[in-house]
Amino acid sequence: MTNTPGPRTTESWKLTLPCTREEAEALTLDMEPLIQLDPPPVLMTSEPDESRPAQWLLEAYFEGRPSKEAIEAVGALAPSAANAQPTLEKLPDEDWVTLSQQGLEPVTAGRFFVHNMPDDPLPPGKKAFLIRAGQAFGTGQHETTEGCLLMLDRLKRLGERHENICDIGTGTGILAFAAMHLWPRAYATASDIDPVAVAVTAENAAANAVLLGRTPGRLTLVAAAGADHPTIDRRAPYDLVIANILAGPLIELAPALSAILAEGSTLILAGLLQSQAEAVLSAYRKQGVRLADRIDNGQWPTLRLRKRPVIGWKRPRRLIQGQNGEAPGFGSW
Repeated sequence: MTNTPGPRTTESWKLTLPCTREEAEALTLDMEPLIQLDPPPVLMTSEPDESRPAQWLLEAYFEGRPSKEAIEAVGALAPSAANAQPTLEKLPDEDWVTLSQQGLEPVTAGRFFVHNMPDDPLPPGKKAFLIRAGQAFGTGQHETTEGCLLMLDRLKRLGERHENICDIGTGTGILAFAAMHLWPRAYATASDIDPVAVAVTAENAAANAVLLGRTPGRLTLVAAAGADHPTIDRRAPYDLVIANILAGPLIELAPALSAILAEGSTLILAGLLQSQAEAVLSAYRKQGVRLADRIDNGQWPTLRLRKRPVIGWKRPRRLIQGQNGEAPGFGSW
């Protein structure tokens, strides 16, 4: 396995269509149809003219010429462009992953610096992670990933100590890597429903000198829908669980994520909009998990919750029968 994704040798195509700023910011809420494509495209949004802040562009990079159904799936992400004619072009024989990365700016979040190109200058005093844009979500540019990095940084500053960490819907692995940097002796587990994302995380781990394995200080990777995996269950309960996915799956996973979380421990949730926060919090309050802190990054909040201790010796330690945490069709940002 190579450290970073290699050049694409198949035909590469780019689909471009206009969109609004609101559609660009809410883009990943409707990503499920694209995740079903094999392979899914890489999406990029940009503001071509700062004097027209409402007019944005959506670009989708495909391996091979996209089908009519794939073009329609991308077009459904931008309803405002229903009457616009999308532009489809074959790219030169270059690495289209690199081409798609050129518009991504590095992100500084607390003590972390996340960049996508190897030649980006590294700021002093920051922990840098090289996360190439590719076939998995979570390059660091999205507000939800940035918010989670800020929350992890805050936890460390508050003096929290964690020994058993689980990142559900890991995407590129960036949040698991950050947590392992903060608590280097912890057991760490990361999962994603998409095997491609698991493979990308393994490549990113090699690129960032993150060791894989099953002992403290090493990252265990599994492909799983939600928390539905024997390894995740066997390692529970966790004192830190991170889930940067979508509001719908977060609500569905409330019983499962609460079950694998140790009493009095920390749960970080992200991937939801401000308007969805109360519904997500309500689902977790029913499981005895309460809001302790939040970071509002634009319209994307990051929630820190804490599981209430249960008095008495008869308390759940493992997943409840019939609530195994399966929430198909999602991944992280």
